[in-house]
Amino acid sequence: MAIEKVNASSSLAEVVDRILDKGIVIDAWVRVSLVGIELLAIEARVVVAGVDTYLKYAEAVGLTASAASSA
Repeated sequence: MAIEKVNASSSLAEVVDRILDKGIVIDAWVRVSLVGIELLAIEARVVVAGVDTYLKYAEAVGLTASAASSA
């Protein structure tokens, strides 16, 4: 009876394909203040997705030109 070992690791191509298919959003917000005076404010929103996935969800939340013009 042979024992078959299944390797659970994914290749880089599979990971990138999944990210482009499902999409990923990284939202960061940093504010540095001293004695109530804001010295530095950084806001970032990074969206990584395939074009079809981005357009599908961007239109739902009003981030596309067609959604803005219809409002």
